[in-house]
Amino acid sequence: MNKPAEYRWSAAPVHTASYLHAAVAEEALRRGVSTILDAGCGNGQLVAFLRGLGYEAVGIDGDEGGIQVAREQYPGVRFDVGLFGDAPPGQFDMVCSTEVVEHLYAPHELARYCYEALKPGGALVISTPYHGYLKNLALALVDGWDAHFTANWHGGHIKFWSRKTLSKLLEGAGFRIEAFKGAGRYPFLWKSMIIIACRRAASPSDSGK
Repeated sequence: MNKPAEYRWSAAPVHTASYLHAAVAEEALRRGVSTILDAGCGNGQLVAFLRGLGYEAVGIDGDEGGIQVAREQYPGVRFDVGLFGDAPPGQFDMVCSTEVVEHLYAPHELARYCYEALKPGGALVISTPYHGYLKNLALALVDGWDAHFTANWHGGHIKFWSRKTLSKLLEGAGFRIEAFKGAGRYPFLWKSMIIIACRRAASPSDSGK
């Protein structure tokens, strides 16, 4: 998964829950899915939220500390330690990955992993901090880049994504982009962006077989 060890997860609520959990649940409801994998589940709060809504949700993360917290907080829920370079634990109707891709040295592994974890036609809901012209300009005007770059945050952000670059990453793994949404705060100053992508029937690597 390429997430640093000892990420220092706790049972405290994640700050993105208020605007990302509902977005994931909304897409699951719209699609009528049953099974969901949270790729990069951290302390398991999103998995527990989805299970509370009746979905068969499973969480996976490369951080053993986060998985330990998740298992302690939500006994009876399946949480696995696993890396994005490994095979996923089956195929699901939907995969979500919220605020993970910006922490990875090898984000293509996440894209491939999510693709393989989906049934054909299944959907990926992926989020990352939003970057666009107006927000970038606003950060510059208020001298906010030092805080935004999270340089002093252990396990902080490694890459900063735009709609274009994240879409290109997913398309390269075989996804078809279906929708783009902003989440949190005001339009074009969003805290996060969400891309919804669909798994094609076959990956690009299968075309030559």
